[in-house]
Amino acid sequence: MQRYWVVGGEYRDTKFTKPLHGAEEWIGPFDSYQDAKAEWSRRAWRTVDDAHTRYRIESQDPDAPPPCTD
Repeated sequence: MQRYWVVGGEYRDTKFTKPLHGAEEWIGPFDSYQDAKAEWSRRAWRTVDDAHTRYRIESQDPDAPPPCTD
């Protein structure tokens, strides 16, 4: 069963590669994409005027092997 997370927060610049406060915020897990999207929408609209804040939806399949780090 796939799970979903809302990931993001405030970043140092609009490249969105370095979080301002050390680490990205992970919200979840959510059992459905629709639930994750509702949370993403709530956070995205709350910060719509902040150019350095961004959220995205990440999925995780607990049955899949971990990604290769080579």
